[in-house]
Amino acid sequence: MPATPSADLPDLAGRTALVTGASDGVGLEVARALAAAGAHVIMPVRNRDKGSHAIARIRGSVPDASLELRDLDLARLDSVSALVATLSAERTPIHLLLANAGVVLLGDRRRHLTADGFELHFQTNFLGHFALIVGLLPVLQPARARIVLQTSLAAAFSRIDWSDLQLERRYGAFRAYGRSKLALALFGTELARRSAAGGGAVTVAQSHPGVVPATAIAPDLRRRVPPQLVRLATTRLGNPLPLAPLPALQALTADVAQGDFFAPSGLLQMEGAPRARHPFRHARDREDAARLWRVAEELLQKSARDGAPLH
Repeated sequence: MPATPSADLPDLAGRTALVTGASDGVGLEVARALAAAGAHVIMPVRNRDKGSHAIARIRGSVPDASLELRDLDLARLDSVSALVATLSAERTPIHLLLANAGVVLLGDRRRHLTADGFELHFQTNFLGHFALIVGLLPVLQPARARIVLQTSLAAAFSRIDWSDLQLERRYGAFRAYGRSKLALALFGTELARRSAAGGGAVTVAQSHPGVVPATAIAPDLRRRVPPQLVRLATTRLGNPLPLAPLPALQALTADVAQGDFFAPSGLLQMEGAPRARHPFRHARDREDAARLWRVAEELLQKSARDGAPLH
């Protein structure tokens, strides 16, 4: 069982955390660590059976973990709206929120659309989280919450193409993934700016886990690679699973300033213990960040107004 990286966390008793993508991989280990430190952890999941299995795995090492499942499919805006409405009606303070869930379809050459008509990486990794967090701000602000956006090293090699935002003309899975994670980082930049301008009701930080081949990332690519190479990658390359959650945990619980960024300390940020780093250059572009916020609002408004898929 993975080591629980919770020894250096503060006592989180009485705090509530929400972690997307907590049913496996890095998100599960973040949820495990937060629960071990005493937090009540809300785990919004797309698959209830998988979520229940994740809870059983966490309680195998943290028997008294306080955990609950909620339904959330980031690739469906009606699912995001339903969770926002439920949590808002309950008025339960949320003190920590990690936007960790993501999809990466490396090895799949086909451009996939969600039920709402958006490119799958764009909606799952960015737009769904945008709708979730902005919708929950009335719950997060009174709790003076810490919001952490889990981006990716792929974002460092990406640029937003405003003429082809959802890669309708020039699709590639890595390109789509990198741009969606850059979009999430730009959202964090603008959210931090707005919060600071409004008095800092929430604190916004960012993180990325490095390269973590020990998760179930990119299943299509894994199926095409010889099993011995997959085993080699998962045991010899990148950040091991016990280390990969640490940047997000540091961003969630350390004493941070608006916009701080945490990533592995090793070569090219691929592996190693976490430390504060400079955000990726293109993620610091304030004009792009403000423009993306406006575009996201317009897309969500149009989707709600039309009530039909966008193409």
